[in-house]
Amino acid sequence: MTGRPPPRFDGDALRRLAGDAVFARGLAYHQAGQVTILMAGPDRVVARVTGSELYHVVLTGGGTRIGGECSCPAFEDRGFCKHLVATALTANDAGPATGDDALERIRIHLRGRDADSLVAMIVDLAERDDRLFRRLDMEATSAAEDEKTVLSRLRKAITDATRTGGFVHYREAASWADDVESVLDPVAGLVPTGRPALALRLIDHALDRIEKAVGEIDDSDGHGTVLLNRARDIHLAACRAARPEPVALARDLFAREVEGEWDTFDGAVELYAEVLGESGLAQYRRLAAEAWQKIPPRIAGERGTDDFASVQRRLAGILDFFAERDGDVDARIGLRTHDLSSPWRYLELARFCLAAGREADALRHAEDGLWLFEDDPPDERLVGFAVDLHLGTGQPGAAEALLWRAFERQPSLDLYHRLRGIGGEPARDRAITALRDRLAKSPPRTRWSSPADLLIRVLMAESLFTEAWGVVRDHGAGGGLKEMLARASETTHPREALAVHAARIDQLVEAGGNPNYEEACKLIARMGALRGADEQTAHVLDLKTRFKAKRNFMKLLGK
Repeated sequence: MTGRPPPRFDGDALRRLAGDAVFARGLAYHQAGQVTILMAGPDRVVARVTGSELYHVVLTGGGTRIGGECSCPAFEDRGFCKHLVATALTANDAGPATGDDALERIRIHLRGRDADSLVAMIVDLAERDDRLFRRLDMEATSAAEDEKTVLSRLRKAITDATRTGGFVHYREAASWADDVESVLDPVAGLVPTGRPALALRLIDHALDRIEKAVGEIDDSDGHGTVLLNRARDIHLAACRAARPEPVALARDLFAREVEGEWDTFDGAVELYAEVLGESGLAQYRRLAAEAWQKIPPRIAGERGTDDFASVQRRLAGILDFFAERDGDVDARIGLRTHDLSSPWRYLELARFCLAAGREADALRHAEDGLWLFEDDPPDERLVGFAVDLHLGTGQPGAAEALLWRAFERQPSLDLYHRLRGIGGEPARDRAITALRDRLAKSPPRTRWSSPADLLIRVLMAESLFTEAWGVVRDHGAGGGLKEMLARASETTHPREALAVHAARIDQLVEAGGNPNYEEACKLIARMGALRGADEQTAHVLDLKTRFKAKRNFMKLLGK
C-alpha cells in the first residue's frame, strides 16, 4: 500500500522559520481561505494573500529548505511572515505541482483574444495603475517619437522617479528603487535600437540623479548600489555603441572615477579602455599623473581624512593600471611606497614585492614596518608574513626572534602556537613563564577581559589541566572559557568540571526558554557519565525542587 507523499513544505521547518506565534497566524489565514495560488511550479509558488491589504508572495524551495519573499511590511522588518506560512500550508493541501495554475490559465485565455481587445484591456489597466502607465508611456515614447521628444520625456521621467522628498524610509526603499529601475529600462533599450548617443545623454543625467538620491534613502539593502551599477553598465554599452570623442570621454570618466562619492566607476580606466583608445587613455594618464603630484607621501603614523584617502587610493589604482600595462614593476612599487602610514600599508607593499619575485625587498619592507611601529601593538599579519619569509629562506632563528619580540609586547594564542611550532618545549616553558610574570604584574580582572584567560588557553592547548584549574582558582576566568576547560578536562578533573556544569545549568534554567532548557538537559545527561547514580539522582531532585515553577523544564527533566 502506497502511503501519502510528504508535504511539499516541511511543517516543522516552517514553524522554526516563523516562530510559534507567526506560524499560528499563518495557519489561521490558510484555514480561512485567504490564499490564492497564482502559480505552483516545481521550485516556486506564487500567491496572493488577503490580509489588511493584498500581498504578493513568492515561496521557493521545498522540504526543509524554504525561502521566499512577501510584499508585506512584516517581511521587510522581521523576515519569514504569516503570509509565507499561509501560502506554504495552502500549497501543501493542493498537493504536487501540476502546472494547472491561475497564471497559466490567464496566458491561455489571452492567447485567444484579438489584438484590439488586448490593447483595450491594457489601456484600461494603465488608467488605474500609475506604475504600469509610466512604463507603457516610456516604452511608447522611446519607440515612436523623435529624439527631442524622447530626450525631454525620458529626462523628466528620470527626474520624477529619482525624487526622494528629502528622505526615503527603509520600508519604501525597494519601491523607490523599482520606480527608478523602470525608467532605466527604456534608456537601455535605446542602445540596441540605434540611438546610443541619446541613451548616453540620458544615462549621464540618471547617474547624477541617483548618486545624489542614494544619500537620502535608508539603503540598508543596497538598492542604490544595484541601481548605480545598472546605470554604469548602460553607460558603458552606450559608449561602446556611440563611440564618443575619446579625450572628452576620458575627462568625464576620470572625474567620475576620482571624485565620485560612491565607487560606481572604480576601475573605469580598465573597464572603458577599448572605448577610450590610445588617445583617451593618454589623456586619462596625464590627468592622473598631474593629480598624483599633488598627493604628498604619507609616513608612519600620519593620518589623513577619509576623502583624501579615497582620492589617493583611486589615483593609485589608475596609475597602477598603466604601470602594469607597461610592465613597469618599479613604478608599481613606487606607487605603494607613497603611503606607508600603517603596518597594513607595509604589508601590502611587502606582499606585492613577493608576488613580483622580489623576496629580499619584501622582507626588508616587512621588517621596516615592524621596526617603525614597534611602540604600537604588533600587527600579527605583518609579523606572520616576515616569519614565513624567514622560514622559507631557512632562518628559523630569525623567525623565532621576531615572534618573541611580538609575544613579549602583546601575547596572543596565535603567536604562542607559532612559537611552539618553531621552538618546541623550551618555547612552551618560556612563554608560560612570561605569561605568569605578566599576570603577576597586571591589574585586577576587568569586566571585559583578563590576562589570565590567555594563560589558561595556553595551558589547555598543552593539556596542562591541573595548572589551568590553578589559574582559574587564583585569578578567575571568563564563563565561556571555564566551560571549555570543564569539557576538555572532564576525565582528568571531573569534580571541577561538574561544578562548572552545575552552575551553567542553573544559569540556563533561570534564563528560561525551551532552547535553554534543552541545553541544560544535555548538560545534566553529560554529568551523569562523570559521577555515580546516587549523586546524579540527588542533583536532579534538587533541580526539580528549586525550579518546579518552570513547567516546560520539568517536562523535559521528567523524560
